Amino acid sequence: MKKLINSVDNVVSEALLGMEAAHPDRLRIDHANRVVLRKDGPVSGKVGLVSGGGSGHEPMHGGFVGMGMLDAACAGEVFTSPVPDQIMAATHAVDGGAGVLHIVKNYTGDVMNFEMAAEMAAAERGIRVEAVVVDDDVAVTDSLYTAGRRGVGTTVLLEKIVGAAAEAGRDLDALTEIATRISGQGRSMGLALTSCTVPAAGKPTFELADDEMELGIGIHGEPGRERLPMASAAQAAQMLVEPVLADLDFTGSPVICFVNGMGGTPLLEQYLMYGEIAKVLQAEGVTVARSLVGSYITSLEMAGLSLTLLKADEDMLTLWDAPVNTPGLRWGC
Repeated sequence: MKKLINSVDNVVSEALLGMEAAHPDRLRIDHANRVVLRKDGPVSGKVGLVSGGGSGHEPMHGGFVGMGMLDAACAGEVFTSPVPDQIMAATHAVDGGAGVLHIVKNYTGDVMNFEMAAEMAAAERGIRVEAVVVDDDVAVTDSLYTAGRRGVGTTVLLEKIVGAAAEAGRDLDALTEIATRISGQGRSMGLALTSCTVPAAGKPTFELADDEMELGIGIHGEPGRERLPMASAAQAAQMLVEPVLADLDFTGSPVICFVNGMGGTPLLEQYLMYGEIAKVLQAEGVTVARSLVGSYITSLEMAGLSLTLLKADEDMLTLWDAPVNTPGLRWGC
């Protein structure tokens, strides 16, 4: 294992120290609870947005804290859910008097711990908390970590759109409604060319031969639909698009198309793949209104890609275009 770390035990805490040093203008860190917080929060009268999950998916979630997105992100150990006390601390820290929305990827530990934290926040602090669970991965119905579909790329799009709506002053009920709608209208599919190595494990999560790829992989290295011979970019694009379109009709509405690198795939290949995916979508009558290409929800150093399509409307597109200023996503400001 070759990694630029000091010790396996301190990877997350030392990464948070580095994030704080790099972005003192936007972030503050609650190191005791490993929570990344918006520098100017809590914002009075604004709904607080809290997300989080295991570390190793950067910039998700801490890199999306700031104006126009999240108010707080809880950093669990690598590929390990944050604990209820962390989430409770984040919920309290972002409460500006208008309630808090929890944005949760559908992994069993995340769902359970966010539910417990919401109950604690209501009982101990009187904070109204709502939650939306993202379950957009069409690869498998159940997995090693979930009951139901996994939550992946739609989470990034949801945090951006709902973050803009919160910034505009919409109330908790309105944010919960649009977040639920986004979760229901987003679909994702991924593939891996290599595994990744969790520092505590010290060896790859799984093995892939040089001439193989895994279709439908999860962001923690979970098994996918099938292991296949290595394919061309054009063939891989078909493999990603077809199951997404088979699961939801994306014609007749504007679509946000998100091509995401898993951590070890260069932008050269990501853009090449976007071009191939765009050809397939055009042939299928899907109208792409907005696009995002880059490594935004990763799996350490895994080489691979995921595709996310979101069936949007004009309100979502307006919110997508709104200014955002976070370490991981920034435009319009």
